Amino acid sequence: MDLQEKRQLDLARQMAKVKDQARPWRAIIALVLAVAAAIVSFTAGDITSNHLLEQVIAIGAALAFCLLAVFAVVGFASKSRDVMQPVTGRAHAAVVRYTIVLVGSIAVLFITLGLLDVPIDQLLVGGAVTSIILGIAAQQSLSNVFSGLVLLLSHPFGVGDAVSFRSGAFSGQIEGIVTEIGISYVRVETADGMIQLPNSQVLASAVGPPHQDEPAAGAGQTGRAEQAPTQTASGNAPPAPPPAG
Repeated sequence: MDLQEKRQLDLARQMAKVKDQARPWRAIIALVLAVAAAIVSFTAGDITSNHLLEQVIAIGAALAFCLLAVFAVVGFASKSRDVMQPVTGRAHAAVVRYTIVLVGSIAVLFITLGLLDVPIDQLLVGGAVTSIILGIAAQQSLSNVFSGLVLLLSHPFGVGDAVSFRSGAFSGQIEGIVTEIGISYVRVETADGMIQLPNSQVLASAVGPPHQDEPAAGAGQTGRAEQAPTQTASGNAPPAPPPAG
Protein backbone atom coordinates (compact mmCIF):
# COMPACT_ATOMS: atom_id res chain seq x y z
CA MET A 1 0.00 0.00 0.00
CA ASP A 2 1.40 3.41 -0.98
CA LEU A 3 0.22 7.01 -1.09
CA GLN A 4 -1.21 6.67 -4.58
CA GLU A 5 -3.44 3.82 -3.43
CA LYS A 6 -4.86 6.00 -0.68
CA ARG A 7 -5.88 8.59 -3.25
CA GLN A 8 -7.59 5.89 -5.30
CA LEU A 9 -9.27 4.23 -2.33
CA ASP A 10 -12.78 5.43 -3.17
CA LEU A 11 -12.50 4.20 -6.75
CA ALA A 12 -11.14 0.86 -5.58
CA ARG A 13 -14.05 0.44 -3.19
CA GLN A 14 -16.53 1.01 -5.99
CA MET A 15 -14.72 -1.55 -8.13
CA ALA A 16 -14.74 -3.99 -5.22
CA LYS A 17 -18.52 -3.65 -4.92
CA VAL A 18 -18.88 -4.57 -8.57
CA LYS A 19 -16.50 -7.52 -8.21
CA ASP A 20 -18.34 -8.76 -5.11
CA GLN A 21 -21.45 -9.24 -7.23
CA ALA A 22 -19.58 -11.69 -9.50
CA ARG A 23 -18.69 -14.85 -7.62
CA PRO A 24 -15.56 -16.78 -8.56
CA TRP A 25 -17.48 -19.32 -10.62
CA ARG A 26 -14.34 -20.65 -12.30
CA ALA A 27 -12.71 -21.48 -8.99
CA ILE A 28 -15.93 -23.02 -7.66
CA ILE A 29 -16.34 -25.21 -10.76
CA ALA A 30 -12.69 -26.24 -10.60
CA LEU A 31 -13.07 -27.19 -6.93
CA VAL A 32 -16.17 -29.30 -7.65
CA LEU A 33 -14.39 -31.09 -10.51
CA ALA A 34 -11.32 -31.63 -8.30
CA VAL A 35 -13.45 -33.29 -5.63
CA ALA A 36 -15.06 -35.49 -8.29
CA ALA A 37 -11.63 -36.47 -9.65
CA ALA A 38 -10.43 -37.36 -6.16
CA ILE A 39 -13.47 -39.59 -5.63
CA VAL A 40 -12.86 -41.32 -8.96
CA SER A 41 -9.20 -41.88 -8.12
CA PHE A 42 -10.03 -43.25 -4.67
CA THR A 43 -12.72 -45.62 -5.96
CA ALA A 44 -10.92 -46.73 -9.12
CA GLY A 45 -10.86 -50.32 -7.83
CA ASP A 46 -14.67 -50.40 -7.73
CA ILE A 47 -14.99 -49.09 -11.27
CA THR A 48 -13.12 -51.91 -13.01
CA SER A 49 -11.59 -55.24 -12.11
CA ASN A 50 -8.69 -54.85 -14.55
CA HIS A 51 -5.61 -54.01 -12.49
CA LEU A 52 -3.85 -52.09 -15.28
CA LEU A 53 -6.94 -50.06 -16.12
CA GLU A 54 -7.46 -49.40 -12.42
CA GLN A 55 -3.95 -47.95 -12.13
CA VAL A 56 -4.46 -45.79 -15.20
CA ILE A 57 -7.75 -44.40 -13.90
CA ALA A 58 -6.35 -43.79 -10.42
CA ILE A 59 -3.25 -42.00 -11.67
CA GLY A 60 -5.10 -39.96 -14.29
CA ALA A 61 -7.80 -38.89 -11.84
CA ALA A 62 -5.18 -37.99 -9.22
CA LEU A 63 -3.30 -35.79 -11.70
CA ALA A 64 -6.58 -34.19 -12.78
CA PHE A 65 -7.37 -33.50 -9.14
CA CYS A 66 -3.97 -31.85 -8.66
CA LEU A 67 -4.38 -29.51 -11.64
CA LEU A 68 -7.99 -28.57 -10.87
CA ALA A 69 -7.29 -28.08 -7.16
CA VAL A 70 -4.32 -25.81 -7.84
CA PHE A 71 -6.46 -23.76 -10.23
CA ALA A 72 -9.17 -23.48 -7.57
CA VAL A 73 -6.69 -22.44 -4.87
CA VAL A 74 -5.17 -19.73 -7.06
CA GLY A 75 -8.63 -18.50 -8.02
CA PHE A 76 -9.85 -18.24 -4.44
CA ALA A 77 -6.59 -16.56 -3.40
CA SER A 78 -6.89 -13.94 -6.15
CA LYS A 79 -10.52 -13.32 -5.24
CA SER A 80 -9.58 -12.84 -1.58
CA ARG A 81 -6.91 -10.34 -2.57
CA ASP A 82 -9.34 -8.35 -4.72
CA VAL A 83 -11.89 -8.22 -1.91
CA MET A 84 -9.44 -7.23 0.84
CA GLN A 85 -7.24 -4.80 -1.08
CA PRO A 86 -9.65 -1.81 -0.96
CA VAL A 87 -10.00 -2.25 2.80
CA THR A 88 -6.59 -3.35 4.05
CA GLY A 89 -4.27 -2.20 1.26
CA ARG A 90 -2.07 -4.02 -1.22
CA ALA A 91 0.48 -5.31 1.29
CA HIS A 92 -2.02 -6.95 3.65
CA ALA A 93 -4.03 -8.37 0.73
CA ALA A 94 -0.84 -9.83 -0.77
CA VAL A 95 -0.05 -11.53 2.55
CA VAL A 96 -3.51 -13.13 2.59
CA ARG A 97 -3.12 -14.28 -1.01
CA TYR A 98 0.33 -15.80 -0.40
CA THR A 99 -0.93 -17.56 2.73
CA ILE A 100 -3.90 -19.10 0.91
CA VAL A 101 -1.72 -20.22 -2.00
CA LEU A 102 0.91 -21.72 0.31
CA VAL A 103 -1.50 -23.61 2.57
CA GLY A 104 -3.67 -24.72 -0.33
CA SER A 105 -0.71 -25.94 -2.39
CA ILE A 106 0.64 -27.99 0.52
CA ALA A 107 -2.79 -29.54 1.11
CA VAL A 108 -3.18 -30.37 -2.60
CA LEU A 109 0.29 -31.93 -2.68
CA PHE A 110 -0.36 -34.24 0.27
CA ILE A 111 -3.81 -35.27 -1.00
CA THR A 112 -2.39 -36.02 -4.44
CA LEU A 113 0.39 -38.14 -2.93
CA GLY A 114 -2.19 -39.98 -0.85
CA LEU A 115 -4.25 -40.73 -3.95
CA LEU A 116 -1.14 -42.05 -5.70
CA ASP A 117 -0.26 -44.27 -2.69
CA VAL A 118 3.11 -42.59 -2.32
CA PRO A 119 4.65 -43.06 1.17
CA ILE A 120 4.50 -39.67 2.80
CA ASP A 121 6.78 -40.51 5.74
CA GLN A 122 9.94 -40.52 3.65
CA LEU A 123 8.80 -37.39 1.86
CA LEU A 124 8.30 -35.60 5.18
CA VAL A 125 11.80 -36.52 6.33
CA GLY A 126 13.33 -35.35 3.05
CA GLY A 127 11.24 -32.20 3.11
CA ALA A 128 12.31 -31.41 6.66
CA VAL A 129 15.99 -31.75 5.76
CA THR A 130 15.50 -29.63 2.64
CA SER A 131 13.62 -26.99 4.62
CA ILE A 132 16.45 -26.75 7.14
CA ILE A 133 19.03 -26.30 4.40
CA LEU A 134 16.95 -23.68 2.60
CA GLY A 135 16.19 -21.92 5.88
CA ILE A 136 19.87 -21.58 6.69
CA ALA A 137 20.70 -20.40 3.16
CA ALA A 138 17.86 -17.85 3.04
CA GLN A 139 17.94 -16.80 6.68
CA GLN A 140 18.16 -13.07 5.96
CA SER A 141 15.40 -13.11 3.36
CA LEU A 142 13.09 -15.16 5.57
CA SER A 143 13.83 -12.81 8.46
CA ASN A 144 12.71 -9.84 6.35
CA VAL A 145 9.55 -11.65 5.27
CA PHE A 146 8.50 -12.65 8.80
CA SER A 147 9.41 -9.19 10.10
CA GLY A 148 7.23 -7.72 7.36
CA LEU A 149 4.32 -9.86 8.51
CA VAL A 150 4.82 -8.63 12.08
CA LEU A 151 4.92 -5.01 10.91
CA LEU A 152 1.75 -5.45 8.88
CA LEU A 153 -0.09 -7.07 11.78
CA SER A 154 1.18 -4.91 14.67
CA HIS A 155 1.00 -1.69 12.60
CA PRO A 156 3.48 0.49 14.55
CA PHE A 157 3.24 3.10 11.77
CA GLY A 158 1.29 3.58 8.59
CA VAL A 159 1.78 4.87 5.08
CA GLY A 160 2.08 8.62 5.08
CA ASP A 161 3.34 8.86 8.67
CA ALA A 162 6.40 10.98 9.45
CA VAL A 163 8.57 8.75 11.63
CA SER A 164 12.09 8.49 12.95
CA PHE A 165 14.02 5.19 13.08
CA ARG A 166 16.80 4.90 15.65
CA SER A 167 19.07 1.89 15.45
CA GLY A 168 22.72 1.02 15.48
CA ALA A 169 22.25 -0.85 12.20
CA PHE A 170 21.26 2.46 10.60
CA SER A 171 24.34 4.20 12.09
CA GLY A 172 22.16 6.61 13.99
CA GLN A 173 18.80 8.04 13.08
CA ILE A 174 16.74 8.11 9.88
CA GLU A 175 13.79 10.46 9.51
CA GLY A 176 11.27 10.58 6.72
CA ILE A 177 7.78 9.79 5.49
CA VAL A 178 6.75 6.16 5.02
CA THR A 179 5.56 5.63 1.44
CA GLU A 180 5.19 1.83 1.35
CA ILE A 181 5.24 -1.14 3.71
CA GLY A 182 6.18 -4.22 1.71
CA ILE A 183 6.89 -7.85 2.46
CA SER A 184 10.68 -7.37 2.51
CA TYR A 185 11.35 -3.62 2.70
CA VAL A 186 9.91 -0.38 4.03
CA ARG A 187 10.24 2.56 1.67
CA VAL A 188 10.89 5.94 3.31
CA GLU A 189 11.10 9.33 1.64
CA THR A 190 13.90 11.27 3.35
CA ALA A 191 15.52 14.62 2.76
CA ASP A 192 18.25 12.83 0.77
CA GLY A 193 15.80 10.88 -1.37
CA MET A 194 13.98 7.55 -1.33
CA ILE A 195 15.55 4.70 0.67
CA GLN A 196 14.49 1.11 1.35
CA LEU A 197 14.96 -0.27 4.85
CA PRO A 198 14.98 -4.04 5.51
CA ASN A 199 12.02 -5.11 7.59
CA SER A 200 14.16 -7.03 10.08
CA GLN A 201 16.17 -3.90 10.91
CA VAL A 202 13.05 -1.73 11.06
CA LEU A 203 11.45 -4.16 13.51
CA ALA A 204 14.57 -4.08 15.70
CA SER A 205 14.80 -0.27 15.70
CA ALA A 206 13.12 2.30 17.93
CA VAL A 207 10.31 4.11 16.09
CA GLY A 208 9.09 7.53 17.10
CA PRO A 209 8.08 10.94 15.79
CA PRO A 210 10.69 12.92 13.88
CA HIS A 211 12.90 15.38 15.77
CA GLN A 212 11.53 18.93 15.83
CA ASP A 213 13.40 22.08 16.80
CA GLU A 214 12.12 24.16 19.71
CA PRO A 215 9.82 26.99 18.61
CA ALA A 216 11.21 30.45 18.25
CA ALA A 217 8.77 31.77 20.87
CA GLY A 218 10.56 29.80 23.55
CA ALA A 219 13.85 31.28 22.51
CA GLY A 220 12.32 34.77 22.68
CA GLN A 221 11.02 34.18 26.18
CA THR A 222 14.46 32.97 27.23
CA GLY A 223 16.04 36.08 25.75
CA ARG A 224 13.60 38.36 27.54
CA ALA A 225 14.27 36.51 30.79
CA GLU A 226 17.99 37.08 30.36
CA GLN A 227 17.46 40.75 29.58
CA ALA A 228 15.19 41.34 32.57
CA PRO A 229 17.93 41.48 35.24
CA THR A 230 19.91 43.95 33.16
CA GLN A 231 16.93 46.27 32.72
CA THR A 232 16.10 46.01 36.40
CA ALA A 233 19.62 46.86 37.38
CA SER A 234 19.73 49.88 35.09
CA GLY A 235 16.18 51.11 35.75
CA ASN A 236 15.95 50.68 39.53
CA ALA A 237 19.49 51.68 40.43
CA PRO A 238 19.60 54.26 43.31
CA PRO A 239 20.43 57.81 42.22
CA ALA A 240 23.90 59.09 42.84
CA PRO A 241 24.30 61.43 45.88
CA PRO A 242 24.42 65.17 45.05
CA PRO A 243 27.81 66.84 45.16
CA ALA A 244 28.81 68.51 48.37
CA GLY A 245 28.12 72.21 48.38
